[in-house]
Amino acid sequence: MTSIGVRPKVGPPPAPRRSRSVWHAVANGVVLLWLALTVVAAFIQPELPVPRWLLIHLFLLGAVTNAIVTWTEHFASALLRVPAPPDWWPVTRLAVLNAGIVAVLCGVSEGFPWLAVGGAAAVVGAVAAHVAVLALRGRGALGGRFAHVVSWYLWAGAALIIGGTLGGLMASERVPSDWHERMHAAHAQVNILGWIGLAVLGTLFTLWPTVLRTRMVDGVGQIARWSLRFAVPGLAVAVGGLLAGLRWVVVAGLLVYAGAAALALVPFVRTLRRRRPHTPASWMLAAGTAWFAVTLLVDASRQSLTGLLPLVLVGFVGQTLLGALTFLLPVVLGGGPAALKANSALIERVWPVRVAAINLAVPLLVLPVPEWASRAAWIVVLAALAAFILLAVATILRSHRPSPVIAGLAAGVLLTALAVGVTAGGGRDSSPQTVAASGTRVVDVSLANMRIRPGTIEAAPGTRLVLRVTNKDAMQHDLRLASGQATPLLDPGESATLTVPSVKGTIDGWCTVPGHRAAGMTMQIKTAGSSAESPMAPMDHQAMGTGQLDMAAHPSPGWKPYDAALKPAPGAKEHRLELHATDRELEVAPGVRQTMWTFGGSVPAPVLRGKIGDVFVITLVNDTAMGHGIDFHASTLAPDVPMRTIGPGERLTYRFKAEHAGAWLYHCSTMPMLQHIANGMYGAVVIDPPDLPSVDREYVLVQGELYLGQPGAAEQVAKMRDGRPDAWMFNGTAAGYDHAPLTARSGDRVRVWVVDAGPSSSTAFHIVGAQFDTVYKEGAYLLRKGDPGGAQILDLAPGQGGFVETVVPGPGHYPFVDHDMRHGESGAHGILKVTE
Repeated sequence: MTSIGVRPKVGPPPAPRRSRSVWHAVANGVVLLWLALTVVAAFIQPELPVPRWLLIHLFLLGAVTNAIVTWTEHFASALLRVPAPPDWWPVTRLAVLNAGIVAVLCGVSEGFPWLAVGGAAAVVGAVAAHVAVLALRGRGALGGRFAHVVSWYLWAGAALIIGGTLGGLMASERVPSDWHERMHAAHAQVNILGWIGLAVLGTLFTLWPTVLRTRMVDGVGQIARWSLRFAVPGLAVAVGGLLAGLRWVVVAGLLVYAGAAALALVPFVRTLRRRRPHTPASWMLAAGTAWFAVTLLVDASRQSLTGLLPLVLVGFVGQTLLGALTFLLPVVLGGGPAALKANSALIERVWPVRVAAINLAVPLLVLPVPEWASRAAWIVVLAALAAFILLAVATILRSHRPSPVIAGLAAGVLLTALAVGVTAGGGRDSSPQTVAASGTRVVDVSLANMRIRPGTIEAAPGTRLVLRVTNKDAMQHDLRLASGQATPLLDPGESATLTVPSVKGTIDGWCTVPGHRAAGMTMQIKTAGSSAESPMAPMDHQAMGTGQLDMAAHPSPGWKPYDAALKPAPGAKEHRLELHATDRELEVAPGVRQTMWTFGGSVPAPVLRGKIGDVFVITLVNDTAMGHGIDFHASTLAPDVPMRTIGPGERLTYRFKAEHAGAWLYHCSTMPMLQHIANGMYGAVVIDPPDLPSVDREYVLVQGELYLGQPGAAEQVAKMRDGRPDAWMFNGTAAGYDHAPLTARSGDRVRVWVVDAGPSSSTAFHIVGAQFDTVYKEGAYLLRKGDPGGAQILDLAPGQGGFVETVVPGPGHYPFVDHDMRHGESGAHGILKVTE
C-alpha cells in the first residue's frame, strides 16, 4: 500500500546488508593477525631492524588501534541505538587504517621517512574520519543515557590524532634533536593515556557490569561526565608541559588525570563490591584495570613511561584487550545460545593458567631481576598470548568457515609477512666493519661498550644513507652527525633511524652524552676511496697542561668546608639513606667554582658509618640528565642488579650487610668510571673494627683528583687519561683546610680516616710534626698503640682506605699532606690547628 499522491520508486531492490557477525569475524581477525605478528617478531627480534620500536608498534598501532576503532563503533551503535553505518564505510576505514599502519612500520624500519609520514597521515585521517562519523551518527542521541560513552570515544580519537601527528613529525627526521626527545615523551603519554586510556575508561562504564552480569550502579552518567571534564584538560596540560619542558606542569597535569581516572573507576569498584569476578573476562579486566592504576601512580611520580612499558603493554593494555575479546567475540559471532556457550567454552580454555601466568610475569618484567628471570617472564607472556590467538582463531573459524579463496589469501598474507620479516633481518650483517655503499643503502649501527659500530662507513658520493641506530648497551646513548642529523637519547634496547640524503665528503658522528665522545664513541662516514681526514681540528693534548691554581687565594664569600668530623657509629643495626645523583656547582679550589657530578650534592658524598653486621639500605635517585649507578666496596654481592646504571628520573635500592671492617670507597658504577669518579661521584663507608676505642677527635679525609673544565668535555677527559690533574684535594676542595683548619687540643688523641678515591693517583698521608702510633690499613692493624715502633706515612692506592692515630704534643699548626709532593703542593694539604 502506498500513500496517496506518492508514486512508488521503481528500481532494483537494495543489496542485502552484510551480516554483522561476518564483519566482526573479519575485523577481529585483523586484530588477531597483528597479535600473531607481534608474537613472531618477539621471537625473531635480534634479526629485525629497530626491534623494540617495531614490537611496540605492531602491538599498539596494529592490534590495539584496530580493536579500539572496531569496538568503539560497535558500542556507539549498540548503546545509542542508531543504525549501523553503510557496509562500505567500515571496510574502507579498515583498509585505509591498515595500509597506513603498514606504511608507518615499513617506513621507519626501512629508513623511508616519506613513507612513514604518509602512513601516519593515513592513520590519523582514518581515525579522524571515524571520530567524525561517530559524532554525526550520535548527534541525535547525545542527550541520551549513554552519551557519556561516545564523548569518551571522541576525545580518545582526538588524542590519537595528536599522538599520530607527533609520530609523523618525528618520523620525518626534520625535528631538532632537543625537540625530538620532548615530542617522543608527549607522543607516548597522549597515546597511552589518551587514545587507549580514555577509550578503556569510557568502555568500562558499561562493559564491566555486563561482564559481571549485574546491573549498572546509580550515578554512572554523572560520574562519567565529571571525570571526563578533568581527564581531558589534565592530559592536555601534561602533554603541553612535556613539549615545553616544564616538569612541574607535567606533574600537575598527570595528577589531575590520575584523579579523574580514580573518579571514573568509582563505579568499577562499586560494581566489584556488589559482585566479584567469576569469569575469565572479568578477572582479566580487573587485573588490567589494577595495573592501569599502578601505571598512573608511577607515571605521576616519574613523569615518564620509560621503564614502565612492560607494565603498560602486558599488565594494562594486553590484559584489557584479551579480557574484552574473550567476552565479546562469542557474543558478536552469533549462532544462538548453544553457539554462544560452545564458543565461550572454547576461547576460555585453560584461562586460570593464562591469567595467573601473565600477572605473575608482570613484576618480573618491571623489577630489577636477573636476566634469565626476565627472559623467562617474556616467554611465559608470549606463550599465553599465542594460546589466546589460537583459541580465538578457532572460535572464529567454528562460527564462520572462510571460503578456500579467502583462507588461502589470509595464509598467503601471513606467510609473506613472516618471510619478509625473516629476510629483512636474516641477511643483515651487524658486525663492526666498514660498509661500502652506493645508491640507497641501509646500515645497522650499534651503540655499546663506549663504541659505535661500524666505526667507518664508506659510500659512493651522492649515496642516500639510512642508519638504523640501536642502543645495545645498559646505559643511555645517542648519535649525532656533523651534518645535523641526530637521534634522541636512546634507552637500552631503543632504536631510531637517521637519513643522510646525500653523502658528501667526510661526516663525523659521536655520542653526545657527557664524556662518551672523549671515551671513544665516534664514527665517520666517508666517500668511497677518500682519504680525507675529519674536518674537526685534532685536539692538542700537550697544550692542555695542568692548571696553575693559586692555593693561597681567598675562598669565595659564603664558602663552607666539607665537615670532616666523623660522628660515632649509630646504635641502630639498619641504616637507611636516600642518595640523589645531582649536578652541582661547587668550590673546588680557592675562588674556583665548577660543575661537579655528585651523590647528595657534595664532594665527597655523605660518609656512612656502621659496625660489622649492620645492614645498609641505600636508595639512589637519579636527578640528572644522564645515567648513573653506584658501587659500594663495603658490600659483597653480585653487581648485576644493584650496580646497574639507571636513567634520569629512575631509582634503585642497594641493600648490603657489612661483613668486614675497614675504610671503604663507594663510587659511581657507570662507564666510563674514570670520568664519573674524577668528576666527584665518590664517598666513604667506615665500618668500625671490633672494640674500636674512642678518641678525642675523629676526622675523615677522602682524597681525590681535580680536573678543571666542562665535565665530560674532550679536553677534560684527555687530562684524565693522561693522568694530569689540575690539582689534588681533600674532601672536595684543593687546599680547603688551609683556610678552614681542622682543630684539636693539646694532648688530644686524634684519629684520621683516609680513603683514596683516585681515580688514578696514590696517596702517602703524613702529618708534619707528628708520628703515628696506630696504623690500620685495608682491614688490618699494621701498628698498634703500645708497640715500640712508630709510623710516618699511611700509603694507599686508589680505592684503598685506613686510619692513623696520633697524640698531638702541644699547640701549633700541624700541616697534613700527601707526601707525594706533586700532590701535596697542588692542593692535597691542610692544617690541623692545635690549641691549649
